[in-house]
Amino acid sequence: MVRIVLASNSAARASLLTHAGLIFERRAASVDERAVESTLEGTGAGPDDIAQVLADVKALDVSGGDPDALVIGADQTLSLDGRRYNKPGDLARAYDQLMTFSGRTHILSSAVSCARGGEIVWRHVSEARMSIRRLSPAFIRHYLEIVGDRALTSVGAYQLEGMGIQLFEAIDGDYFTILGLPLLPLLGFLREEGVIDT
Repeated sequence: MVRIVLASNSAARASLLTHAGLIFERRAASVDERAVESTLEGTGAGPDDIAQVLADVKALDVSGGDPDALVIGADQTLSLDGRRYNKPGDLARAYDQLMTFSGRTHILSSAVSCARGGEIVWRHVSEARMSIRRLSPAFIRHYLEIVGDRALTSVGAYQLEGMGIQLFEAIDGDYFTILGLPLLPLLGFLREEGVIDT
């Protein structure tokens, strides 16, 4: 039986795999994401490309130390009008980001990669278009007071599965993509490989 390893400490990604009935181990990759991103500057790499490279690097990092396992790496980027955003480092930056996103549509690019024996054997990237309603400064402050540091754990300063849903007026995309793991394509690959039951 093939062992599955999730190269992530993300509770959301682990929860998605658990609820899908997968048995897996978790081992976070030791990857400096900002350093990897800096190598892509000036190359013309878009948000989808960057998410995919980061997912690849995470999967390969863990696979190198566990060549017999099938390792799943994932990453997500957020872009708006050609600018890419990272997780806000503090609540002041979360506030600024949400003010910038107010009344506009941003794109989440979620990538997943699978590695075995130190090589990428499969990859996929999906996008979701996220339209945030027009937010007042008072509402953003109220929202951040309630969610606190949880706003710092996601690239958009929101968790769609919680109070973050109140920020939106429209969403065009797959729920799993929004949570950072394109689950349906991943499950399809795992079935094709005989890793999970068909």
